[in-house]
Amino acid sequence: MSFSAWLSLLAICCLGAMSPGPSLAMVVRHTLGGGRAKGIICAWAHSIGIGIYALVTLLGLAVLLKQAPMLFNAIAIIGALYLAWMGVQALRSKGGMSEKLAAGKSTDAYTAARDGLAISLFNPKIMLFFLALFSQFVLAADSLVGQSLIVLTPLIVDGLWYTIIALLLSHQSVLPKLKQKAALIDKLSGVVLILLAIRVVVTI
Repeated sequence: MSFSAWLSLLAICCLGAMSPGPSLAMVVRHTLGGGRAKGIICAWAHSIGIGIYALVTLLGLAVLLKQAPMLFNAIAIIGALYLAWMGVQALRSKGGMSEKLAAGKSTDAYTAARDGLAISLFNPKIMLFFLALFSQFVLAADSLVGQSLIVLTPLIVDGLWYTIIALLLSHQSVLPKLKQKAALIDKLSGVVLILLAIRVVVTI
C-alpha cells in the first residue's frame, strides 16, 4: 500500500469516526455514568468492533455475507432486537445512567465494553461504510504491512477519537453539567437506539 493510499484511508476513517450517531451517544452515556475510565473502555470496545469489520472486509467475508441474504438478514434482525432492547432500557431508565447516578452507583467496565462493542457491530451504517468504501483499499493491500494497516488504521482512529470525546466530557467543568442532564441523555440515547433498530429492520 502506497503512502498516498494510506493517507486516503486515514482521511476516510477520520470522517467516519467523527460523524455523529449512536456511537457518540453510547460513549457519552458511559462517560456520564462511570467517568473517564468507563468512557475510554466504551471507546476502545467500540473500536474493536470497527477493527472486526475491517478484518471481515479484508477477508472478503462482508461480500460473502451480502450474497447469503438469509444469514445476513438473521444477523441483522438479532442485532436490531438487541439495539431495541438497549433503547427501551434507556427510555425506562431501568438500570440507566440517571438511575445509577441517583443511587450513587457507577456503571461497570463490563457493561461499558459490551455496549461499545455492540453499538459498532450492530450498526448497519458501519457495515455499509466498509462494504462501500473499503474494497478499493483491500485491493491496494498487497502485503502483510498493507493488510495490517487496513485493519489497524480504522481501529486506532476510532479508539482515539472517542477517547478524546471521553476525556473532554469527563473534564471537571463539563461532567457536573452532564450529570444534571442525565435523564434527558438517557431518553435521547433510547430514542436513537430504537430508531437505529427500526432502520435495520426496514433496510433488510
